[in-house]
Amino acid sequence: MLHRVNRVALIGTGFVGSSYAFAMLNQGITEELVLIDLNKEKAEGDAMDLNHGLPFAPSRTKIWFGSYEDCGKADIVVITAGANQKPGETRLDLVEKNTKIFKSIVDGILASGFDGIFLVATNPVDILTYAVRKFSGFPKERVIGSGTILDTARFRFLLGDYFDVDTRNVHAYIIGEHGDTELPVWSHADIAGMEIEKWKKTHGTSQKDLDQMFENVRDAAYHIIERKGATYYGIAMGLVRLTKAILQNENSVLTVSAYLDGEYGQNDIYIGVPAIVNRKGIREIVELELNETEKQKFEHSVNVLKKTMESVFK
Repeated sequence: MLHRVNRVALIGTGFVGSSYAFAMLNQGITEELVLIDLNKEKAEGDAMDLNHGLPFAPSRTKIWFGSYEDCGKADIVVITAGANQKPGETRLDLVEKNTKIFKSIVDGILASGFDGIFLVATNPVDILTYAVRKFSGFPKERVIGSGTILDTARFRFLLGDYFDVDTRNVHAYIIGEHGDTELPVWSHADIAGMEIEKWKKTHGTSQKDLDQMFENVRDAAYHIIERKGATYYGIAMGLVRLTKAILQNENSVLTVSAYLDGEYGQNDIYIGVPAIVNRKGIREIVELELNETEKQKFEHSVNVLKKTMESVFK
């Protein structure tokens, strides 16, 4: 029996898209990667450049510049296209600009007969993931946003750095909107199975230090944008992790933008929560038992997103 070839179609070869393509090649995640962009020369140049790195890659990846037609045989379509966040601009400021762009992108993809999984990374990611589901009519489990996957990674990195513990042994989640109203789930944060509260006591840590750490996570994009104009390496790595979890049917728990249909007491919203991800997309949402403060903050995050969406999805 012939092995079925995995194909990933990437829409948008800007900073995030090209970083994602580079990381995909380096990790040998898929057999085929097609790059699609309105700026054909840029996408074609990226395909050429990436192909020249193939002799140094862990496995062969067929990479080419293509069109929406190539999405027809894709397992996953990753959307990173859209207007970028400018200095001083919030992710939510981008909503109207990018919703219009997304309508034409989704129409182009659907015309190819695509029947796989959508991965959305463009900001504001929660609202644009909702838009992709609305425009495509796909089932909720097959439309996934990058959500707070990067925020959670930043959070774990800073906690590990602070306590001098390998970040892979730190378990903590950032949930909510990928943006200013996101929140840390301190009630379920642990290092090597020991609650953060106990680590605080044994290491003489103040809550003030931990709160500052979260603020650094929440505002990281602003700090990076001030210094280099955009963030792209971290989110690209997060997207590759998500792609791998899908293609390799991992059943991995990742904090993605998922559609809530009663979970966490919320409905008709895409927002960052832990979810089990496999070849079919989102297998199930992990419903953490939040404390009262966390519940209120999460509800606030939902309300902010819904209010912003009112102007777009009337």
